Amino acid sequence: MNVMTDVLTADDPLYEELYDVRKEAESIGNLTDLETVMPRVHQLRAEAAVHKGKLRELLGLTDHVRHVLAAGRQHYTVLTYAACEEAFRNAATFSNTVQGHPNQLGENTMGILEMDPPMHRAYRRTIQPKFLMPEAMGWWRTRTIDNIINRLIDRMAQGERADLNLDFCARVPVYTITTAIGLSGDEALTFRHAYLNSTSSSRNVTMEDRKRNAGLVEATLLKLINARRAEPEDDLISFLLATKLMMPGEPPRPLTDREIMTHAKLVMVAGGGTSWRQMGITIFALLTHPEQFDAIKQDRALIGDAIEEGLRWNPTAPYFYRMVMNDVEFYDHAIPAGSVLELGLGPANRDASRWERPDEFDMFRPKLTNMAFGLGTHRCLGMNVARVEIEAGINALLDAFPNFRLDPGAPAPFMTGGLEQQGVSGLPVLLR
Repeated sequence: MNVMTDVLTADDPLYEELYDVRKEAESIGNLTDLETVMPRVHQLRAEAAVHKGKLRELLGLTDHVRHVLAAGRQHYTVLTYAACEEAFRNAATFSNTVQGHPNQLGENTMGILEMDPPMHRAYRRTIQPKFLMPEAMGWWRTRTIDNIINRLIDRMAQGERADLNLDFCARVPVYTITTAIGLSGDEALTFRHAYLNSTSSSRNVTMEDRKRNAGLVEATLLKLINARRAEPEDDLISFLLATKLMMPGEPPRPLTDREIMTHAKLVMVAGGGTSWRQMGITIFALLTHPEQFDAIKQDRALIGDAIEEGLRWNPTAPYFYRMVMNDVEFYDHAIPAGSVLELGLGPANRDASRWERPDEFDMFRPKLTNMAFGLGTHRCLGMNVARVEIEAGINALLDAFPNFRLDPGAPAPFMTGGLEQQGVSGLPVLLR
């Protein structure tokens, strides 16, 4: 048994620290009673597509600064599907630069989440080939996903009960991404823990500890980059070392170590975080809609429909920000340059002008594009890998435990977290 197997199947207390949705929101400082506020969000959307002010302000919630560059600026909240789509597709006016911030070592870094075209397009092309659907179905599954899922199924099969949130959903994405990058299994949780405690959003973490954690993250990645430069392997770091950045008007060049590290941190934290919560949301939806779950048991081809409906019904990252780059008239508002848009992907996915019965989970509804992965230039890089992880995971659970169901003796799961990120409180199940 190798190191990865030991760590992957261990009862590490870091799982409970890093993969409890409520604790995550408490540590960030944005825990919200979602059941209470969502009816008011829907009411606001029905009143107007765009509202002046922060959504938290409109809801009477305490303030939460998600991006340091957004602090102190006038905000506008966008809640309908059409308005969100228009903003997403106009990157020249509504910019991603609002997400930029210096790291804890005092250096100004920028990843593709903070970039606009043409820079964004050039940098995204350096990593995009590894995230296309053929690669997700091929390289990602054969190198990481299937092996990890099988090990977790074997671990759970030793018992009669499990919390699928911690025992399965939390582990599949973090080890998928970690292995793909080229880190060993025992580095996965410590890397994620250090990174999450190195950012400006970390609460109850001293500046000294943030810098220490940032240094650990940098040292880990630099060590890996140097090792792969000396001896390439079949992983993302080796792929990035071999690729070329092609900026318009400039000769092609290799990525710098800093650029490779920025890519690696993005895929590690985004892929290991959002996929975990979205997988849990999909399974939660099926376990609480038994007729649709039964239909999937009869026809596994419906799993893809359930995943897409779960993304529409409860996207795990429901809000994104954009910086307004020039004065613009937008849905009856004269919005000045320097303002910030809060794009409500979650509310847009419940827009009654686009979907009938929008608050219901119904995987049989007509197929329409939803906002969960964004639209336009910044459509989620890892969406294909996430879909493959969730579909492979649900198939494996049904193969091993065809009668798995919610544990009636455990607390009933519910949606929780912050307004800006949400997931399931837990998934306690009987396996047989």
